[in-house]
Amino acid sequence: MVLNYIWAGFFIIAFIVALIQFFIFGDNMIFAKVVDSTFEMSEFAVMDIALPLVGVMTLWLGLMNIGERAGCVRFLSKIIGPFFTQLFPEVPKNHPVHGQLLMNFSANMLGLDNAATPLGLKAMNSLQELNPNKDTASNAQIMFLALNTSGLTIIPIAIMAQRSILGAANPTDIFIPLLISTYCSTLIAILYVGIKQKLRLLNKIFISWIGGITALIAGLVWYVSTLDREEMMVFSSIFSNGLLLLIIIAFIGGALYKKVNVFEAFIDGAKEGFTTCIKIIPYMVGMLVGIAVFRASGAMDLLIMGIEKIVSIFTDETEFIGALPTAFMKPLSGSGAKAMMVEAMKTYGVDSFVGRLSCLFQGAADTTFYIIALYFGSVGIKKTRYAVSAGLIADLGGVIAAILIGYLFFG
Repeated sequence: MVLNYIWAGFFIIAFIVALIQFFIFGDNMIFAKVVDSTFEMSEFAVMDIALPLVGVMTLWLGLMNIGERAGCVRFLSKIIGPFFTQLFPEVPKNHPVHGQLLMNFSANMLGLDNAATPLGLKAMNSLQELNPNKDTASNAQIMFLALNTSGLTIIPIAIMAQRSILGAANPTDIFIPLLISTYCSTLIAILYVGIKQKLRLLNKIFISWIGGITALIAGLVWYVSTLDREEMMVFSSIFSNGLLLLIIIAFIGGALYKKVNVFEAFIDGAKEGFTTCIKIIPYMVGMLVGIAVFRASGAMDLLIMGIEKIVSIFTDETEFIGALPTAFMKPLSGSGAKAMMVEAMKTYGVDSFVGRLSCLFQGAADTTFYIIALYFGSVGIKKTRYAVSAGLIADLGGVIAAILIGYLFFG
């Protein structure tokens, strides 16, 4: 229901703002801009998102099926099961979905978006099989979605590469602040959804796992911080892609050991790729067109101006507002947020406070509405319950953390 109102609100607000720009400011092209954005974004949703996803989905769903028949996914679920049981109490212990969730989160943390998406769609489909109300998001699905929208990323290679391209003196100087920001976003997502679902998180298992993960991230941060730019890039590439290749080889090797027909298992799983991508097209077109209309009408610009006026009432420290377009765009569009980040670095300087903060915003959260449309659309969820608010609160937590940490490191 919340998503319904938000989506309708994009169009209604965009229309009102367009009318104001036409009658008051005399912008004769505003209606053409808004209408053109609907055609451009609908084509983008199909041609640039859904269709390219078919190949990746086909590959990874095939590999996932090999892993399941080999028992690898079930093995992973046994390892991570005690922790995930705290977050997903409705999912049976040792269920294969625990392994699928683990691989999805691992791919996200390593910045392997192409692998994370099909793994996430597979996990969402498995959670849907356990969902008694097929058109309503289950507690497990909401927790899964919130963790994805929190955008936990250990190695933000794309952001560091963009800073390098634009001539940053030290492209990796945002690494530690960004990791802290995105980790705060993830913890907020877990706590918010945990409170809503009345989960008992204050126990030895949960605290020990969170403490261990925190220590692991801290150790990785320390090691990477000792590397120079080129060494970090090499380490990131080897670590991320090497782990991914290891998973593929483990799946195939395990299947051969158990005398599974590997190619047949791949084909059986890969068949789901095309049908899944076809399912998400209506959801993707609808959501992305709504975002495009909101942006093209100028409503986003007015929102930023309004926030600047409000903030200026309480404090003279308004420098961070220059980076807010990236923060506002991130829940709506990943490519749009990336464009805002690049624009901020070009306008204010790649090593300026605003330029660096825009990078933190880009990495501290994820594309909430895109993820909701993608994952829920793939399984036909229409009633999202509090999934949208969970994702946005996680995003807000990441933004606030990024601002505070940005001032701490770069202010």
